[in-house]
Amino acid sequence: MSDSPVDPAAVEHVAELARVDLDEEELTEFAAQFAEILKYFEALDEVPAVDAEPELVNVMRTDAVRDGLTQEEALRNAPETEDGFFKGPTVS
Repeated sequence: MSDSPVDPAAVEHVAELARVDLDEEELTEFAAQFAEILKYFEALDEVPAVDAEPELVNVMRTDAVRDGLTQEEALRNAPETEDGFFKGPTVS
């Protein structure tokens, strides 16, 4: 038998539930792959726990009212304008 913590019989059972046909070689291969995936989950156990939620601080600046662009300034770089407005492509 293999030294993998995931038993090929368990993989076969899950494959049957999912109605997936796997041969013996695939069962062994998937068992090894699942064991590798489980190692990643074990690494999560090593992450230190956080005792308390950090206090939220508003880092946004307050809004300041400023003058906007004039119509002429806004249209200055437009490829096409018509009657003081942006002109876009015709939609059919």
